[in-house]
Amino acid sequence: MPVPSTCDELLELIRKSELIPAARLDAFLDQFDAALPRDNPRQLAKTLVAAGLITQFQSEQFLQGKWRGFTLGKYKVLERLGSGGMGTVYLCEHVLVGRKVAIKVLPNSQADNPAALQRFYREARASGILDHPNLVRAHDIDAEGGLHFLVMDYVDGSSLQDIVTRFGPLSIQRAVNYICQAAKGLQHAYEVGLVHRDIKPANILLERNGTIRVLDLGLARFYHDNTDQLTLKYDDKNVLGTADYVSPEQALNSHEVDIRTDIYSLGATFYFLLTGQTLFGPGKIAQKLIWHQVRQPTSVQELRPDVPAELAAVLTRMIAKNPQQRYQTPLEVVEALAPWFDESLPPPPQAEMPQLSPASAAATTVNPPVPSANRDSRSNAPVIRAVSATPLPRPKSSGRVAILSRLPSVNEQATPQNLNSQTPTGTAHKRPTPPRLLQQVEPAPPPMVTTSSSGVPIASLLRVALLILTSTVIGVALTWWLTRR
Repeated sequence: MPVPSTCDELLELIRKSELIPAARLDAFLDQFDAALPRDNPRQLAKTLVAAGLITQFQSEQFLQGKWRGFTLGKYKVLERLGSGGMGTVYLCEHVLVGRKVAIKVLPNSQADNPAALQRFYREARASGILDHPNLVRAHDIDAEGGLHFLVMDYVDGSSLQDIVTRFGPLSIQRAVNYICQAAKGLQHAYEVGLVHRDIKPANILLERNGTIRVLDLGLARFYHDNTDQLTLKYDDKNVLGTADYVSPEQALNSHEVDIRTDIYSLGATFYFLLTGQTLFGPGKIAQKLIWHQVRQPTSVQELRPDVPAELAAVLTRMIAKNPQQRYQTPLEVVEALAPWFDESLPPPPQAEMPQLSPASAAATTVNPPVPSANRDSRSNAPVIRAVSATPLPRPKSSGRVAILSRLPSVNEQATPQNLNSQTPTGTAHKRPTPPRLLQQVEPAPPPMVTTSSSGVPIASLLRVALLILTSTVIGVALTWWLTRR
């Protein structure tokens, strides 16, 4: 429909969406008829948001003439929480139970991409086996008419990236506390055989009560599962991760990394929390990948003199370029940071937390226990339906997802949105065996390698140099070809 130009047209869209029971809307209009704007639909939308009848996101969609797509199966869409390379995340409410959840929707543009689709389902598989207070869990996955979505815990909080960007570096006590909590979550992931491969401040959320939650397992892999060939099949020539936080080995071989790559990225995150800066500052992706190999960052004590030398040494070991010189498990990081860990740390200031519209805040409980019918009786872990590590056919219509009973046009549809692609970055080395496999596998001694004066394998440096040289030659050739045209 066209953009509403009158209040009557706006109200017509709201009635057609069926988001608000007709009796409730009529009662509100009758009660406040004299105070409501008559010829300003935008002001009327603000009034409805303030009254808790619609959310800010719903208001934006109505003002664009969109009235369809406000439900995902048995969930009502409340707000858009954020976007990333693998999808848009929405705050939703169970229509019957009133429970808040976060739902990640794979963009329609990615539904026909085998790599994106398999990675989306692998994220569900990975999140579904996790059950730890410092990790975001998945509870369900579904698809209809080409739209795939993942139901997860809703975390009422902000990312560490957003907090530091807006308010500056954290206190030492807060930084240590948050890194310890994240490490505890990663230890659980390690024990079930997962490596995250994209640890960064944007993927670590801080709840209002001070609990840290690590999210986004879109790049995670099961490093003891030889049947998981997704990285090898689609990403063998690509660098996975985020350039500012990727480990030296991940930049070279993304499909053979272990938990130590997450420890490096967690150390780079720790550095950011304390200084407000990334390890090497601004630069092109290719430059950053080389710097992770050969450069040392500015000392954290030079940027933050109040950081004790012993704590700076812990950070330095976390970001050691040689994986064997780092802490070998996240639990070792927690133990190293124990002298500075403060259990009595108060919750974060409310100014750092997101402000929900009244209709969103009015939804009932946050992160209640998962119903027993959705949990495995043996492990107490959420059960994920329709998850596979192999290529999946596009599901046939099950009739469970109301949003796609008929695909609305772009002008009518409120969700989902197309997304930009994620910036890649990447890794490599021999993996430490998870604790539950130690009795079966004898760890092999580390291979002998030739290294440069900085301790980085020469073969690795040559590989990065060759990658950059190839990219440069292609760029020059493309520029020449375009100028000739």
